[in-house]
Amino acid sequence: MNNLSLYLTTVLIWGSTWFAITFQLGEVASLVSVAYRFALAGILLMLFCALFGKRLRFAWREHLLMFLQGNFLFGLNYWLMYLTTERISSGLVAVIFAGIVFLNILNGRIILGRPIQSHVLLAAMIGIIGISMVFWPELAAVESAGGDIWLALGLGFAATYCASLGNILSSHNQERKIPVLQANAFGMSYGALSMMVIAALMGLEFNFDSRPEYIASLLYLSVFGSIIAFSCYLTLVGRLGADKASYASLLFPVIALQLSAWFESFQWTWLSILGLLLVLIGNVLIMTPRQRLLGLLKAVPQSKAS
Repeated sequence: MNNLSLYLTTVLIWGSTWFAITFQLGEVASLVSVAYRFALAGILLMLFCALFGKRLRFAWREHLLMFLQGNFLFGLNYWLMYLTTERISSGLVAVIFAGIVFLNILNGRIILGRPIQSHVLLAAMIGIIGISMVFWPELAAVESAGGDIWLALGLGFAATYCASLGNILSSHNQERKIPVLQANAFGMSYGALSMMVIAALMGLEFNFDSRPEYIASLLYLSVFGSIIAFSCYLTLVGRLGADKASYASLLFPVIALQLSAWFESFQWTWLSILGLLLVLIGNVLIMTPRQRLLGLLKAVPQSKAS
C-alpha cells in the first residue's frame, strides 16, 4: 500500500474506534478489557505469521525491544487512556492525545537523534490549535469537570507519553529490521500478558461481558483497531518518521465527530469547521516534502515580481 492509503486507513479505522471503545466501558475493568483486546489481536497475528511462513525466531535483545514496544504502545497507553476517558469528556481526551505530535518530535530528537524539522513543528502547532477549536465547547467547560480533572489530565498525559515512546521504539525496531507484523504480534502478546499480571496483582476480576455489543466491539477493536490500523500506522512510522505519522492523531477525532453527527447529537459550528480547516492545512503542510515547500516559497517572490 502507498503512504496515502496507509494514512487514510489508519485515520478512518481509529476514528471509528472511539465509538467502539464506549461499549468496552462498564462491567469489565478497563485494564482487563485492554488485556482481552490485545491478547486476541496477538494470537490472531501469531497465527497469521505462522500460516504464511513469517519469521518468528528472534534474538533475546529483539524480544526485549518488542516487549518494551508492546507494553508502552499496546498496554500502558490504552489502560491509562481508558482511565482518562472514564473521568473527562472524549473531546478533552482527543486534545490531550493530540499532544503526541509534539512528544514524537521531542522524543525523536532526544532518543533517536533526529533533527527537528521546522515545517513539521509549524504543522503540529497549527493542528493543535485547530483540534482545540473543534473541541472548544468541551475545553471551555473544563472547570466544571470536578475534582478528578487534574488526575485525569495527568493520566491522559502519561498515556500519551507512553504512546510516544511506543512510536519511537517501533521506529527503532524497524531500523533494526524487525518486521512490523512480527513486532506487533509479539508486542501485543507481551502487552496483554503484562496487563493481565498487573490486573491480577490489583485483585481485578477476569470476568467477561456477554452482551453482543461488548463482544462485537472487542472483535472490531482487536481485528480492525489493533491488527489492521496499527500495521498501517507503524508502517508509516517507519517510512515517514514518528513525527509525521502521528499527525493522524489530529484527524481521527474528526472522523469520530462526524460519526457522532450521523448517529448521535453532535452539530458542526462555524468554530469547529474553522478548526477542521486548520487541521487539514497542517496535514497538507506536514505531508509536503521539505524541498518542495522550499521550492514553493522561492517561487512566490518570483511570481509577485512578474
